[in-house]
Amino acid sequence: MGNIQILHDFFSPSEQIKRTVRIYTPDGYDPSDRPLPVLYVFDGQNIFAHPESATYDTWCINWTIEKMVAQGTIQPWIIVGIDHLSDRLSEYSSWIGGRANLCADFLVNHLKPYIDRTYRTRPEPQWTGVMGASMGGLMTLYLGKTYPQVFGRIGCLSPALMWGDRYMFSLWDSPTHHWSKILLYVGGAEQYSFSGVWLDYVPVTRDFYHHLQDLGYGDHELQFRLVEGEVHHETGWQRQLPSLMPWLLADA
Repeated sequence: MGNIQILHDFFSPSEQIKRTVRIYTPDGYDPSDRPLPVLYVFDGQNIFAHPESATYDTWCINWTIEKMVAQGTIQPWIIVGIDHLSDRLSEYSSWIGGRANLCADFLVNHLKPYIDRTYRTRPEPQWTGVMGASMGGLMTLYLGKTYPQVFGRIGCLSPALMWGDRYMFSLWDSPTHHWSKILLYVGGAEQYSFSGVWLDYVPVTRDFYHHLQDLGYGDHELQFRLVEGEVHHETGWQRQLPSLMPWLLADA
């Protein structure tokens, strides 16, 4: 089993706040050994199977990674979970009034340099991924377009693309012209009411997939996965990770 270290007071200068960061290193990790790729994941308190994670269901991403490594499907990865702040909607919003730029500055200019200094990593974009679900999926797409020279692997689970008047469609107005693998996943039963607003994740995610295709992204760098009957919940993402991660994390 791997190890999870939790840093409760990691200061974010751009946000002037202390953040909680959870760092998973695989079994047998040795800083003197070969460098490892790194995957950064939003809503960090919800992603690990660990006593100090969320009270209810989580992604159990560490279990999925460990099983795939044992099966020889992928090589080991370091996973860095970033807990969200109290105002998650604003934190992950990249349109006017949101603070996605501050969250991005924290990750790109403070957290990633710390991880690369502290652990033996492969810092190139081909070996650096970012992943998130729902609003975290939007934040992932924002980083993929704004910092393509940093993040080459973009994992978007059930991205909330309908928010901000579909702002992400206008942000992605051209290809990044960088090496990339972009994964878009959505469950077929992801329709529900949020604060009186009806949300249907399937058509907007499919529309964004076609939007990226129109920009010139091909099958080798863009994947769309729709799983009928799957729901918008940590348990749904937990069930689907084993089928999603091999493509996203395959050797470059």
